[in-house]
Amino acid sequence: MAEKKKAGAFDIRVVIAALIAIYGVVLTILGIIAKQSEVDKADGININLWGGIAMLVFAAIFIAWARLRPIVVPVGKVDETSE
Repeated sequence: MAEKKKAGAFDIRVVIAALIAIYGVVLTILGIIAKQSEVDKADGININLWGGIAMLVFAAIFIAWARLRPIVVPVGKVDETSE
């Protein structure tokens, strides 16, 4: 029976979550320091703040998904006869 190992940091869901989280942090900070004139342009909605929060929630869901259902890859000898 082959040994199994989790993909860990090489799981694409972790990479996607990290990128979205970085953008989410930037947008959230921009939303917090937004001037009222910028908020008024968006019909009174602080779209940077809400967009940043949504991205952070999305990133948290992706991380939870990667932690709860990790990708398992088999680890073992490579069969050289199949090449």
